[in-house]
Amino acid sequence: MADSIVTKATENFVQEIMNTDIYKEYDYQKRKLKEQPELFEKVREFRQKNFAMQNTDAQGDELFDKLDAFERENEKFRENPLVDNFLRAELAFCRMMQEVNVWIMAGLDFE
Repeated sequence: MADSIVTKATENFVQEIMNTDIYKEYDYQKRKLKEQPELFEKVREFRQKNFAMQNTDAQGDELFDKLDAFERENEKFRENPLVDNFLRAELAFCRMMQEVNVWIMAGLDFE
C-alpha cells in the first residue's frame, strides 16, 4: 500500500492536472465527441489502428510507406472538426503527461 503522504500528494497532483487548460480542453473535446457515439467509435478505431501502426515491426521505407498510406486513407476523416479537435487535444494532453513522467523519473534518478 502506498504511503499515505504519497497517496494524498498524488490525489492533489491529479486535481492540479485536471485544473490545467490542456486537460480541460481534452475533457471538453472528449465530451463533445461522445455526443455522437458512432463518430466516437470511429475515432476509437482510428486510434487503435494508429497505435498499431506506430508499434509495427516495419522499418525504413516499408514503415514510411505504411504511415503514408494510413495518413492518406484517413485524410478525409481527420478533416471533420470534431475529430481533429479531439485528436489535437488528446495529443496535447498526452505530451503534457509524457513531460510530467520525464520530470518525475529524472527527479527520482530512476534508471
